[in-house]
Amino acid sequence: MKATDLLVQCLENEGIEYIFGIMGKETLDLIDSLSRSKKIQFINVRHEQGAAFMADVYARLTNRVGVCLATLGPGATNLLTGISSANLDHSPVVAITGQASFERQHQESHQYLDIVKIFEPATKWSVQIKDSQTIPNIIRKAFRLAQLEKPGAVLIELPENIASQMAPARPLSVSPIPKSSPISQAIEDARTLIYRSQKPVVIVGNGVIRQKAIHELLTFVDNLQAPVVHSFMAKGVLPKNHPLNYFTFGFKKKDEVIPVIEQSDLLIVVGYDFVESPPKDWNKRMHPILHIDTLPAEMDEYYPVNGELVGDLKEVFQKLNELEIPSKPWVPIGNLKERIKTAYQIDLEVKGNLSLTMENILTVIEENATEKTIVISDVGAHKLSIARTYQSKQAGRVIISNGLASMGIALPGSIGAKLACPDDPIICITGDGGALMNISELETAKRFGLSFIMIVLNDSALKLEEQMMQEKFNNSFGTAFGNPDFVRLAESFGIKGVRPKQLNEFEQLLKSALKQNNEITLMDIQMGMDIL
Repeated sequence: MKATDLLVQCLENEGIEYIFGIMGKETLDLIDSLSRSKKIQFINVRHEQGAAFMADVYARLTNRVGVCLATLGPGATNLLTGISSANLDHSPVVAITGQASFERQHQESHQYLDIVKIFEPATKWSVQIKDSQTIPNIIRKAFRLAQLEKPGAVLIELPENIASQMAPARPLSVSPIPKSSPISQAIEDARTLIYRSQKPVVIVGNGVIRQKAIHELLTFVDNLQAPVVHSFMAKGVLPKNHPLNYFTFGFKKKDEVIPVIEQSDLLIVVGYDFVESPPKDWNKRMHPILHIDTLPAEMDEYYPVNGELVGDLKEVFQKLNELEIPSKPWVPIGNLKERIKTAYQIDLEVKGNLSLTMENILTVIEENATEKTIVISDVGAHKLSIARTYQSKQAGRVIISNGLASMGIALPGSIGAKLACPDDPIICITGDGGALMNISELETAKRFGLSFIMIVLNDSALKLEEQMMQEKFNNSFGTAFGNPDFVRLAESFGIKGVRPKQLNEFEQLLKSALKQNNEITLMDIQMGMDIL
């Protein structure tokens, strides 16, 4: 068989269902091989950045590797933003790119860039296939590295001359990812550290969701009886009405949860990724840390580690829960929980309030969402509102890009989400800036018969940047732009476009769209519009 037939066979061996990408001259052999696969569907997209975002969100929701494909040069560099985002948010993604033949790589050549070097800072591993015989080894290593903690992105570059070589090798067998757990003494030391504390606080990060350790964590929390706070990407780990849930931290300004952390004397930090918010922003008082994660703690002045449990989080908490964890019930002074709920507009009363504010919209979405509803947030001012106000009914059902914080992820991410969870409602929330970055992927979604709700928050500006400029310079520059008629634009793609003008109209349209599982609905919401 030729090399690309072997590569596809290796991808099938890894259990790949979808490959998101755009073909090019240097990947023709690979596309030809994919066309004969009975296990892998090629999702041909409109922009490579969209392909990377699709692979990222698909991977987050399935806990399997997402795969994206591009040709050399501009095709490969178009992947870079989405791959960087996946890597910083610890989403397992493998990118495959074409490349010029070896004889073109020693001199200036059409479309030739050293893609392996370009991707090295943005991936866990970046490699070129130099011999077709090594394809099984490289594919197996790539998928293993992408999934090993902490997960991330890998780049595989396939030169055009290698693609058509003959390759008699076979795929390597897939072995499970090994698990590790801390020694008994470390578990006992952690218990002693908790025992000596008076006011512990549990800080929960996205690693708990990645490791599927939610049930075990909740058992630990119920035994400990101490306040719990979570990062943007860990929303939904605790039920909204759980008495110990003190909601989301990690905001640059108006972070109402920080006083809870400041009143503690021990921070039990679980599965937290520094990329979401550095410790200096939330542990200025340098409280001692009990670090519980899959990897050892990073060294940081504001992260003073007094105890460390490193290993598979499910197993770590199973062992902790087997011990008699001391109960440490305490309530932060200052009625902080109610203050947080008021400031974040949680449990907002919207009856009789017909203003199309972000918080009103999120409250209506929350009231109509089920445990299966997936909300995908783009990046902008609305992301902060979602992190504060919206309360997911299940962990892992709010997708936020918070490492690279890249605009443009929501629409292509919704395609990845729908392919990952075809029976679940998908609500994509994006600003007009982020929407138009990848609006062409509406054609991709329509062509593949997908269904989701796309909410475009239309204010003809980069609102977050406008706010920052106003605060710093008392004026704004370069943040305003014009927009197309989003309803007519939606209709030009053959999808339903609506423009609610009042909150009750928005709710009616939302309920109607949620009942449909066979069409895309785009809602153009002109922000701040009140009842006429």
